[in-house]
Amino acid sequence: MSGLSAEVVGSRIKESLEAVHVEVTDTSGGCGASFDLIVVSDKFEGLSLLDRHRLVNSVFEEELKGAIHALTMKTWTLAQFEKKKQQM
Repeated sequence: MSGLSAEVVGSRIKESLEAVHVEVTDTSGGCGASFDLIVVSDKFEGLSLLDRHRLVNSVFEEELKGAIHALTMKTWTLAQFEKKKQQM
Protein backbone atom coordinates (compact mmCIF):
# COMPACT_ATOMS: atom_id res chain seq x y z
CA MET A 1 0.00 0.00 0.00
CA SER A 2 1.40 3.38 -1.02
CA GLY A 3 -0.31 5.33 1.73
CA LEU A 4 -1.54 7.84 -0.83
CA SER A 5 -5.23 8.54 -1.12
CA ALA A 6 -6.91 10.23 -4.05
CA GLU A 7 -7.27 13.33 -1.87
CA VAL A 8 -3.52 13.46 -1.11
CA VAL A 9 -2.65 12.95 -4.78
CA GLY A 10 -5.01 15.75 -5.78
CA SER A 11 -3.64 18.14 -3.17
CA ARG A 12 -0.04 17.53 -4.20
CA ILE A 13 -0.86 18.12 -7.86
CA LYS A 14 -2.79 21.32 -7.11
CA GLU A 15 0.04 22.67 -4.98
CA SER A 16 2.95 21.62 -7.19
CA LEU A 17 1.46 22.48 -10.57
CA GLU A 18 -0.81 25.37 -9.55
CA ALA A 19 -3.63 23.34 -11.07
CA VAL A 20 -7.01 25.03 -11.37
CA HIS A 21 -8.87 21.73 -11.70
CA VAL A 22 -7.87 18.20 -10.65
CA GLU A 23 -9.88 14.98 -10.73
CA VAL A 24 -8.33 11.89 -9.17
CA THR A 25 -9.76 8.37 -9.23
CA ASP A 26 -8.07 5.53 -7.38
CA THR A 27 -8.24 2.70 -9.93
CA SER A 28 -6.42 0.21 -7.71
CA GLY A 29 -9.36 -0.76 -5.57
CA GLY A 30 -8.30 1.47 -2.70
CA CYS A 31 -4.66 0.49 -2.18
CA GLY A 32 -3.29 3.67 -3.79
CA ALA A 33 -1.12 1.98 -6.42
CA SER A 34 -2.93 3.24 -9.53
CA PHE A 35 -4.67 6.52 -10.30
CA ASP A 36 -6.58 8.08 -13.18
CA LEU A 37 -6.00 11.85 -13.36
CA ILE A 38 -7.41 14.89 -15.08
CA VAL A 39 -5.13 17.87 -14.48
CA VAL A 40 -5.76 21.41 -15.71
CA SER A 41 -2.87 23.83 -15.33
CA ASP A 42 -1.46 26.70 -17.34
CA LYS A 43 1.99 25.27 -16.54
CA PHE A 44 1.23 22.92 -19.46
CA GLU A 45 1.15 25.84 -21.92
CA GLY A 46 3.61 25.21 -24.75
CA LEU A 47 4.56 21.72 -23.53
CA SER A 48 4.18 18.55 -25.55
CA LEU A 49 1.94 15.79 -24.21
CA LEU A 50 5.01 13.80 -23.15
CA ASP A 51 6.48 16.79 -21.30
CA ARG A 52 3.15 17.41 -19.56
CA HIS A 53 3.08 13.81 -18.34
CA ARG A 54 6.70 14.04 -17.23
CA LEU A 55 5.83 17.16 -15.24
CA VAL A 56 3.00 15.37 -13.43
CA ASN A 57 5.20 12.30 -12.86
CA SER A 58 7.88 14.52 -11.31
CA VAL A 59 5.45 15.36 -8.49
CA PHE A 60 5.47 11.67 -7.53
CA GLU A 61 9.09 10.83 -8.38
CA GLU A 62 9.74 8.84 -5.19
CA GLU A 63 6.38 7.07 -5.15
CA LEU A 64 6.78 5.95 -8.78
CA LYS A 65 9.87 3.98 -7.75
CA GLY A 66 7.66 1.43 -6.05
CA ALA A 67 4.47 2.50 -4.33
CA ILE A 68 2.57 3.89 -7.33
CA HIS A 69 2.47 1.53 -10.29
CA ALA A 70 0.38 3.52 -12.74
CA LEU A 71 -0.75 7.06 -13.44
CA THR A 72 -3.15 7.50 -16.34
CA MET A 73 -3.72 11.14 -17.11
CA LYS A 74 -5.30 13.80 -19.22
CA THR A 75 -3.36 17.06 -19.03
CA TRP A 76 -4.90 20.27 -20.34
CA THR A 77 -4.36 24.00 -20.13
CA LEU A 78 -7.30 26.03 -18.85
CA ALA A 79 -8.17 27.11 -22.40
CA GLN A 80 -8.21 23.48 -23.60
CA PHE A 81 -10.35 22.46 -20.62
CA GLU A 82 -12.88 25.23 -21.27
CA LYS A 83 -13.10 24.21 -24.93
CA LYS A 84 -13.68 20.55 -23.98
CA LYS A 85 -16.45 21.57 -21.54
CA GLN A 86 -18.21 23.50 -24.30
CA GLN A 87 -18.10 20.42 -26.56
CA MET A 88 -19.89 18.27 -23.99
